[in-house]
Amino acid sequence: MIDKNGENPLWEAIGYNIDKVDNVPNDRPLQKGIIETSHAKDSTDLHTSLTNKGLQVTEDRRKNVLKIKCDAVVVGSGCGGGVAAATLAGSGLKVVVLEKGEYYGPADYSPFEGPSLENLYESGGSHPSVGGQISVLAGSAVGGGSAINWSACIRTPEPVLREWAEDCRIPVFGSREYVSAMDIVCKRLGVTEDCKKESLQNQVLRKGCRNLGLDVEKVPRNSSDGHYCGSCGYGCRRGDKKGSDRTWLVDAVNSGAVILTACKAERLMFGSNRTRTSTRKMKCLGVIAKSSNQKLTGKLQIEAKVTISAGGTIHTPLLLQSSHLKNPNIGRNTRLHPVTMSWGYFPDSVSDLKGKSTEGGLITSVHKVFGSDNKLQAIIETPLLGPGQFSSICPWVSGLDIKQRMLKFSRTANMITIIRDQGSGKVNTDGRISYKFENSDRENFRAGVRRSLRILVAAGAVEVGTYQSDGQRLRCKGVSDEELNEFLDTVSPEGGPLSGVENWTVHSSAHQMGSCRMGINEEDGAVDENGESWEAEGLYVCDASVLPSAIGVNPMITIMATAYHISKGIAARTQKI
Repeated sequence: MIDKNGENPLWEAIGYNIDKVDNVPNDRPLQKGIIETSHAKDSTDLHTSLTNKGLQVTEDRRKNVLKIKCDAVVVGSGCGGGVAAATLAGSGLKVVVLEKGEYYGPADYSPFEGPSLENLYESGGSHPSVGGQISVLAGSAVGGGSAINWSACIRTPEPVLREWAEDCRIPVFGSREYVSAMDIVCKRLGVTEDCKKESLQNQVLRKGCRNLGLDVEKVPRNSSDGHYCGSCGYGCRRGDKKGSDRTWLVDAVNSGAVILTACKAERLMFGSNRTRTSTRKMKCLGVIAKSSNQKLTGKLQIEAKVTISAGGTIHTPLLLQSSHLKNPNIGRNTRLHPVTMSWGYFPDSVSDLKGKSTEGGLITSVHKVFGSDNKLQAIIETPLLGPGQFSSICPWVSGLDIKQRMLKFSRTANMITIIRDQGSGKVNTDGRISYKFENSDRENFRAGVRRSLRILVAAGAVEVGTYQSDGQRLRCKGVSDEELNEFLDTVSPEGGPLSGVENWTVHSSAHQMGSCRMGINEEDGAVDENGESWEAEGLYVCDASVLPSAIGVNPMITIMATAYHISKGIAARTQKI
């Protein structure tokens, strides 16, 4: 909460400073291709804006519909949609991008946690799974997740590529073509390998691993090596982070693409497929959409040769289901990379590590946890937690306790444990996800959290703990190995207030995948290896939902490389029509 001057008297006490940026860039690099439908005065105004962008538009006053013709319509502007729009527009196609969120340049982002969550995240940053055991974080603005993610640019691991190529029988993931796609993606994002100055939390991770003799790796980022922004999860006000909104969508707009914001796709349009060589009975003709602007009472009917759904793992299956597609894989097989956290307190007076938990690069280091069989169990990274998010996940012990926890906020280093989940879920028609863990997931969680707590202790924390509902914590001064092991044995990975477990933990998810996965046939997937729906010719999916399974690492590079492969194929086939 802030007053009229944008201040809060509690911030000084908890050591919280807004990330102040000198000379915030005023550029809006997508402006020439953007139509912000929320600003339209009426349908005539919108009609004029569309025509001025070079689109062929007709109005059906009787049905209250604006009809727009283009070569390709892309639903969604995130990691997949941005790449698809750039690739198709660059091949000479007239592209229209629909985005249900708004467009923000660096100067448009709020420095405050509350408005940022409300404007940039799905459901205002509070989108719980069914049962409440997992809090889902997903982007909801131009650029999608790439506008608010934590910059990590990790390539698809080799074991995952082998699994997808051999076990899932999708050859592209074992090809040189896919490796080349990752190279192209990393180059366009301006990925850097080094970081000149690490944040407090990443210093803690690195020091703890070093003292335990554990490996810790650098995490490449889509920003300069000097980027020291602790609030990129609220939109990068420095304009340094190169998400889809500052790279691929810029390329798309420069090639003539038009982006409609505050405009949500409602359903797909289909007709009979008369292509003799296709087994698909339907042909996708485009999409019906509606602006959130209440002054615009009519619908938009975008007619296109090809339609690409890139609304992400939540919204792509909802769009396909609302359009009455029947493939049983739609919405199912959803993976979440569930996350749980641990924390350590490092007071200035006893630690040589400098900085505050909200300062500096969000993810610059990663530690991988391997089991006795040498298989990856979990990865440990560091998160962004503003004071509101931090206070909301702290277990309630007492009024005094939460005040003391907040006083320690700025010097509390958090570690996140991410697993490559074997369990899966289903996206329901209301957008909520039903999800079930496998036993192996619980074991991997336990191994990761135990390791993260050891790292925090080894880095010099005076107190460590988890976010279990019982307020689990341990004072570290003078603690013996035996006492530490006894404490670690009490760590529980069980999730959710409705789980029936006495001491539960709420998990979170920033990576959703697989709800319309690729498969070699209709039984195995919702789309084929070209990303095309098994049910309708000309309908493609180009986002994280097509991934065959969880990846186990931050997925941006994988999503973009897969989208590049799919969209290059679409462009080649469309030009032959």
